[in-house]
Amino acid sequence: MTIEPYSAEREWTVEGIPVLTATVSVPHPVPEKEWRRMRRYYQLQCRSYLRYCEKWLLPQAETEYREALAASAPLPCFRAELNYCITYQDDRFLSLYTYSREVTVPGPPLVTRRGDTWDLASGYPVPLSAWFPQSRSWKRRLLDFAAEEIRAQERAGVARYREGWSRELRRRFNPQNYYLTAEGLVFFFPMYAIAPSVEGIPTFLFPYDRKGPEKQA
Repeated sequence: MTIEPYSAEREWTVEGIPVLTATVSVPHPVPEKEWRRMRRYYQLQCRSYLRYCEKWLLPQAETEYREALAASAPLPCFRAELNYCITYQDDRFLSLYTYSREVTVPGPPLVTRRGDTWDLASGYPVPLSAWFPQSRSWKRRLLDFAAEEIRAQERAGVARYREGWSRELRRRFNPQNYYLTAEGLVFFFPMYAIAPSVEGIPTFLFPYDRKGPEKQA
């Protein structure tokens, strides 16, 4: 399998002035006939993201534009980006994440991430539970591992987490938020879910070993 980028760009204007731009680059597997399901999946993601920009970001951008115009302030232009990063690939599995970045109102950009791991033999996504075939308590193992990592990071002073993060770990855990790397399985939480914006998207690497996930799904 070869992965090529499938790209798209859009620009929205108000009274001839650009107020929102969107750029999209998603995976495009080739040859197309063999990977039709995967190709449709990411093309749909591309179209859905552009619709999201038009439905939700464009009204905000127009409001900011008109307020700036009325106040004789610099005219803003919102930016939205959707891209991808391949994290693991062999002859059986393809793992990656797509991520979006929105630069809108003043403040840190909003970054989101979505993980995908594909079984190349079947052409279907691999659920997170498949990497723990001998364990029914895989979710608890991951959450306990994340809690240990958070405590270690806070003791070392290398990261800050929100007060009450231990409650939010279980509430905000999403089994779709994972991808593979050569070193282990990475699972993550949304921006702002358990940590302030300065920490970005909290990620945790669960190594491949006898206590971690089994690489042979």
